[in-house]
Amino acid sequence: MGLADRNYMRDEYHAPRMTTALIAVLIVAFVVQCVLLYYGDWDVMSQLALSVAGLRQGKIWQLVTFQFLHSYPWPFHVLFNCLGLYFFGRPVEEMLGGRRFLSLYFLSGIAGGLLQVATTAILPRHPDIEVVGASAGVCGMIAIFCTFHPMQELTTWIYFLPINIRARTFLIFLALFSIFGTIIPLGNIAHAAHLGGILVGLAYVRWGERLLGGLSGWPGFGRRREQELAQTATRRGRPWRQNTTKLERQAPAEDFMSKEVDPILEKISAHGIDALTERDRKILEAARKKMGRSGG
Repeated sequence: MGLADRNYMRDEYHAPRMTTALIAVLIVAFVVQCVLLYYGDWDVMSQLALSVAGLRQGKIWQLVTFQFLHSYPWPFHVLFNCLGLYFFGRPVEEMLGGRRFLSLYFLSGIAGGLLQVATTAILPRHPDIEVVGASAGVCGMIAIFCTFHPMQELTTWIYFLPINIRARTFLIFLALFSIFGTIIPLGNIAHAAHLGGILVGLAYVRWGERLLGGLSGWPGFGRRREQELAQTATRRGRPWRQNTTKLERQAPAEDFMSKEVDPILEKISAHGIDALTERDRKILEAARKKMGRSGG
């Protein structure tokens, strides 16, 4: 993702309505699932849960429907995923907007499902257990949030003990744990699905519109994205040219230094140079070039 995209997401606020609606849908779907399993005659799991056998039978819809099912009858699985959406999905939607949030959420879920069934089909001794849960989509949101806020402190609980951990460290731990669980199955947890969601989140942060711009059928991407960026630049009184860098349509050098560079210098003073993100380093490099042109 380019600097323009990241600054656009930072400057624009979107109320997280889709996250709230999605949490409500997951809870309602869990209640309906339990009612059907206990009182209905229809085999919900074989039709809607994801499995290698199901995909081989042509049940492609399972790549979407499994994301609305959860372990039952205890509600802990769905509640943990809803908490993950609340704490990570809401800030991601605030940055990206509802349409992009939903598109990336379901894309993370589908990619996670595909990686899970591929792992089951390819690696030996991996049982074809029916996969359910929104965890892959949630992991995609976690990856996006932690990448944009690497130094954010998160509080996790280990045996009722609160542990503070940086978002970047949490993401690294989650990714490594998912990789290990993908290779060596740990219980009935779909670790490969989690890993697939993480990879989609990281890919979006790294490549942005090049990853999703070709999906013309998905709302909110491609040409619409360029139009929104142009409108945002126009509202701020800045020129816009497609395929230009952020710094080519940036404010004067003084404003750039105060708004972009000074916070980074403060971060270095407080946390050291290792705390800089890739975006921070690019801004410093751009500032060096900009000052060089100003002084030349």
